[in-house]
Amino acid sequence: MKRVLITGGAGFLGSHLCEHFLDKGCSVIAVDNLLTGSLSNIERLFKNRKFQLIKQDVTNYLHVPGHLDLVMHFASPASPIDYALWPIPTLKVGALGTHKALGLAKAKGAAFALASTSEVYGDPLVNPQPETYWGNVNPIGPRGVYDEAKRFAEALTMAYHRSHGLPVHIARIFNTYGPRMRRNDGRAVPNFITQALKGKAITVYGDGSQTRSLTYVTDLVDGIDRLVRSRQAGPINIGNPREMTLLELAETVKRLTGSGSRIVFKKLPVDDPKVRRPDITLARKLLQWRPQVSLEEGLKRTIAHFRKAL
Repeated sequence: MKRVLITGGAGFLGSHLCEHFLDKGCSVIAVDNLLTGSLSNIERLFKNRKFQLIKQDVTNYLHVPGHLDLVMHFASPASPIDYALWPIPTLKVGALGTHKALGLAKAKGAAFALASTSEVYGDPLVNPQPETYWGNVNPIGPRGVYDEAKRFAEALTMAYHRSHGLPVHIARIFNTYGPRMRRNDGRAVPNFITQALKGKAITVYGDGSQTRSLTYVTDLVDGIDRLVRSRQAGPINIGNPREMTLLELAETVKRLTGSGSRIVFKKLPVDDPKVRRPDITLARKLLQWRPQVSLEEGLKRTIAHFRKAL
């Protein structure tokens, strides 16, 4: 792959992917409207002549001169706070944005990679979640705008694959954390770390018994890289099968930061998943991938980043 386009390239995951493919010697074009992305995530990349940013909403017509080898659609608001603030843009980037990105890939004869999500499983009745599980999603709930946008994006991607023979790769990404997460994006890891470092109360929603499986960002990028270099269409779960409760996560962050913050409990949001754990049998078998970075090591790196940022 010589020339890669990444929508959402100024976001948390997108910026790490831009950096990764530049390190591989590729030319990289980031497309981002900066709704939730930030120039600070990619500012050091502008020194590289192989990097380009196009500031544009991907739901509009997307044209890029020259050839492309790979189009990666990673643009989307990605936290419950974002869905509440921008429900319609979230739906549009999953539907219209996916359509525009697929059309670009088809026009350029490029492969296409979709950032799907574990949220397609909703509040799952099966644990761990294999790719064969169809999910338990509330389509009209506040989280439904993200869940259904990604489910539609998967369906549209497979329609292009079947109808046009477009090479596609669908990654179902589980909870991912690391440097460059927004401090105020509402997800557990940045919330807990920011509160702990500021000495504020650490807020856990519900009783803290709901579970998450956290993947450090470099492991996620490695899994995505292996997927797009394979012949696998997917979907394939990319996540860490180590499951832990949110209360355990809060206590771990408190210990690693040396914080004296107390842990407080608030009402559980509507449709918040009770469990989340990937079955990564396919990723192990087809991609020879599994996560390498331990939770403690990943949290230490992330805490160091947040400490510096604060």
